[in-house]
Amino acid sequence: MNDFAEKLMEELECRTAFTIPIFGGIPVPESAVITWVIMGVLVLLSILLTRRLRMVPKGSQCLIEAAITWMNNFFLETLGPRGKRYLPILETLLIYIGFANIVGIFGLRPPTKDLGVTASMAIVAIVLIQYASIKERGARGWLRSFKEPMPIMLPINILELAIKPLSLCMRLFGNVLGAFVVMELIKLCIPVGVPLVFGLYFDIFDGCIQAYVFVFLTSLFLSEAIEEAHS
Repeated sequence: MNDFAEKLMEELECRTAFTIPIFGGIPVPESAVITWVIMGVLVLLSILLTRRLRMVPKGSQCLIEAAITWMNNFFLETLGPRGKRYLPILETLLIYIGFANIVGIFGLRPPTKDLGVTASMAIVAIVLIQYASIKERGARGWLRSFKEPMPIMLPINILELAIKPLSLCMRLFGNVLGAFVVMELIKLCIPVGVPLVFGLYFDIFDGCIQAYVFVFLTSLFLSEAIEEAHS
């Protein structure tokens, strides 16, 4: 159990990949480096998979269009027609978090095991929601919304600005860390064979589910902001 506790504490640590030798040394987290790798891979795939698009899709183009159509329909069902302008960022979040959660199968440490990364994703999501609220209501309407449905709710509505990103951040981080804890317990009980099967489950299926849940909740909060502005 001491080894298990040590491994858990090691997972909770923010690992430094290298240090930039300026201003006394600027540490660059391992999660940032892996994120750059993911970004590079996604950009490269985007270029390769879209350079020969056809009016009548074939092969990989069919898969790409099916994936984009599914994402568009999924978000539009939640957001409605007014949410169409927010599709690019929501779909980018879904793709990035999905890839970040499954890089473990390639021997890399998922960036979402870093609380700073999940917090950054949550902040991006909440900034998007508040931007949408200002866009739909106007700045004055957005400020007035903090007094709805009655002025006494002002402190609670302001507190909600911190609660929403915190809940998104801790849900994603907690689920990814929880998967690690379960895997370590399985390795302690059955060290051969079974960990490989469960490892694939947590790295692929569960990783994709967590990405789905994160963007679904973001789109739900975004939908509420848009609907309240036009109610």
